[in-house]
Amino acid sequence: MQTLAHFADGGPGPWVLLFPLVWALVIGAGVALLRRTVWRWRVGPGRPRTVDGSSPIAVLGHRFASGEIDEDEYWRRLSVLDDQFGRVGRGGPA
Repeated sequence: MQTLAHFADGGPGPWVLLFPLVWALVIGAGVALLRRTVWRWRVGPGRPRTVDGSSPIAVLGHRFASGEIDEDEYWRRLSVLDDQFGRVGRGGPA
């Protein structure tokens, strides 16, 4: 530690100890940026697939499940909504 403190004698000085801290901050910022953007929407074994509860198809499913509409009404409305919004990921249009 004495060698770092005596930078007038040709040593690097105490500021050299900041390089690992700067690299740790750069790597941490990169990981945080990736987690907030790219990795956020990835579905993995620990992250269950979530369904948007405000989509029209989801609202229709909730109404059918709660008994507000019957099966005929459900299928009729689903065919109309399928044409407009489509179902992604279950054989519907991409």
